[in-house]
Amino acid sequence: MAPQYAPSLRSRLAPLLLILQTGFIIIAALCFEIKDANRHDTKSFLHFYPEFQDVNVMVILGFGFLCTFPVRYGFSGSGFNLLVAIIATQWALILNGIDSWYNSNIIRIDLNSIIEAELCAVSALISIGSVLGKTNPVQLTLIALLEVTGFVLNEWLLQTLLKVRPPNSIMLLHVFGALFGLMLTWILYRDGSKQGFEKEKFDKKSGLFSMLGAVFLWMFWPSFNSVLVVDDQTRLEAVCSTYLALAVSAVTAAALAVLSSPRGKLNPIQMQSCILAGGAAVGVSVSVVQQPWEAMALGFTAAILSTIGYRYLKTHLLIAFECHDTCAVLSTHGLPGLLGWLAQLVLQIKHCDDHTVLSMGIITAFLVKWTFWRPQQNKKCFDDQAFWEFPNLVVQK
Repeated sequence: MAPQYAPSLRSRLAPLLLILQTGFIIIAALCFEIKDANRHDTKSFLHFYPEFQDVNVMVILGFGFLCTFPVRYGFSGSGFNLLVAIIATQWALILNGIDSWYNSNIIRIDLNSIIEAELCAVSALISIGSVLGKTNPVQLTLIALLEVTGFVLNEWLLQTLLKVRPPNSIMLLHVFGALFGLMLTWILYRDGSKQGFEKEKFDKKSGLFSMLGAVFLWMFWPSFNSVLVVDDQTRLEAVCSTYLALAVSAVTAAALAVLSSPRGKLNPIQMQSCILAGGAAVGVSVSVVQQPWEAMALGFTAAILSTIGYRYLKTHLLIAFECHDTCAVLSTHGLPGLLGWLAQLVLQIKHCDDHTVLSMGIITAFLVKWTFWRPQQNKKCFDDQAFWEFPNLVVQK
């Protein structure tokens, strides 16, 4: 029997890509302008360019090779990653520059703006990991455009309404990308996923390339977490904290992977996901992690969550909620990202200079809770009659 080939995408993919790229070029011709560089900016450029290259390595090689573990999906895993990354980055450049265009009719381009756009694109790369192997490049292109739009809108809302600082709002890309991906794989669920796909497996060669991607990500993650930090001292803290968290998460993930394996052996696909958990957790909370032990504890906890999540949560999501998370993005990015967000809240309280507000608030809450004050019952809550006189309700004797 002749092999069944996938339907041709010539009439869909080619027009979509050409229309998009033509539109991007027109917008660039009308609005883009490379930012002028003075003497001070030239020094800044020489200092900034290596980190720019580090982020490029992570986005193109790291995430690209990471998606090559399916034995017959290596070309698509790396090639589609590149396609999504460059389309999403161009679109993010435009969306991030809307505010500048509104004020001056110009979108200024420099290394910083390109890096911010690439970080927005990373949220899309995380999401497509959940539907890896189950979507074609037309669908991936649409996912990239819509997700980057949602991520930029979410970032604007965080900065405008909640006054979150730009680096903090951007680094929530791990949580946004993982949850966005879960919604995708839930809606796009395919019958037969519970039995497993015939080609959803890896061999030595594909596993080695995928591990190479994880190694690239592990090596360059300190630059990824510190690239948007302006102050040199804070940048040093971010680099050191990320490295320590990654180191601890790698060791912890190896130990727990052996303990959770029925045969007591390391699973390469599980390892390549879980050794990165510390980087994701610290990335979300990098602005408040100041002590080495804080970063190491965060990496340790993130690795525990990620390893256990990969071993048990991935299967539970598939059986209970029909979410076939191919690359386990929830365990790799989602859970560590949520842990980092929680750690940020706790450490902000810990590092707060004025602890009077917190301590007095706690004391006051316990004092008010005292039954001596005769708090109303649940059925009397939201009821005026408990506190006011109403003549029409007076009982006639």
